[in-house]
Amino acid sequence: MPNFAGAERLGLGDYVLSHRASHKWIPLIWLPWISFYFAEPAMAHASRLEWVATAVSGGVFLFCFFAMFWDKPMRAWYYFTGIVLLGVVCVTFNPGSAAFLIYAASFAPFLSRTEMGGIKLIVLVVAIGALQTWIFHLGASYLIYGCAFPIFIGGGNVFYAQRNRANAKLRMAREEIEHLAKVAERERIARDLHDVLGHTLSIIILKSELAGKLIGHDPARAKAEIADVEQTSRTALAEVRSTIRGYRADTLEAELKQAKAALETAGVSVRSEAEKIGLNAAQESIVALVLREAVTNIVRHAKARNCHVRLTPLNGTCLLEIQDDGQGGTELEGSGIRGMRERVESLGGTFERKTGQGTRLVIQFPLAVNTSGAQ
Repeated sequence: MPNFAGAERLGLGDYVLSHRASHKWIPLIWLPWISFYFAEPAMAHASRLEWVATAVSGGVFLFCFFAMFWDKPMRAWYYFTGIVLLGVVCVTFNPGSAAFLIYAASFAPFLSRTEMGGIKLIVLVVAIGALQTWIFHLGASYLIYGCAFPIFIGGGNVFYAQRNRANAKLRMAREEIEHLAKVAERERIARDLHDVLGHTLSIIILKSELAGKLIGHDPARAKAEIADVEQTSRTALAEVRSTIRGYRADTLEAELKQAKAALETAGVSVRSEAEKIGLNAAQESIVALVLREAVTNIVRHAKARNCHVRLTPLNGTCLLEIQDDGQGGTELEGSGIRGMRERVESLGGTFERKTGQGTRLVIQFPLAVNTSGAQ
């Protein structure tokens, strides 16, 4: 039954049961289960009235089913309740209505903000199935379809719902970390530019005004003041270049901090060894992108408990190693891995990926002379 892998938020009020527009075909995968509801009257040679009731109730179910995926999240409870009521009412003329209870149990874990809340809803659905079996003397077959199947299918979806909630919390935490990092960086840039340029530009203005006043009656002193303006301007330019280089160095440092925070939020213990390396802008950008993609893969797929990140210079090269103790992966490369490889190779480096007991990425490329400050 559906696991709502595309859901992106938490709880019913905040939890999007609908899939993105590009994945709206996904509910169709789970729709064939309703065929059991229509197979029952066919095998029992139902009357015309029973067929009409079956067709009408089936149409109501289809409306509720698709609305659970595509309508506004706050209305999901209404559709869930409608499916449960169909299972209660339709059992009087079609025992195949146990399919409605199966669907209701599969939806239940995604309607609650907590794992226990989802389990309680499943218990409620199973209790309804058991009560109907006893009241209408439906026998063991209905007990299996109306009670056993909801337990197994709903119980399995408890895991998927909990995982989706954890992933959503992780995404929210990462977005918050990135937002705070950007705000802090903007404040630091404003503060540093004020400290670097504010005083120097004030001096340049004063000396320029003084030189303008002296140029008519004291050309020699005016010339000296203009020379001071030139020297002060060169000093200011050097300070700005030095500050910009500091921003670039801090960009990778900030990425390392964000990577550690994201992994720890996901419950992964991180050991980081990062040395200062003289990277140019292109190298630093690629290292940051590779690190971000690797951490994203660990968080989403690895199910790791520990991660080791090592960034160090080695014999004229930059070496980046990222290793986790997760479940590893296939040798096939997805678009993310392929993108990392292409970026590293664009620097004339090598990209090595080993999967077995966890995943180990080894990225190495030659260091280039940082000429960002030369003009």
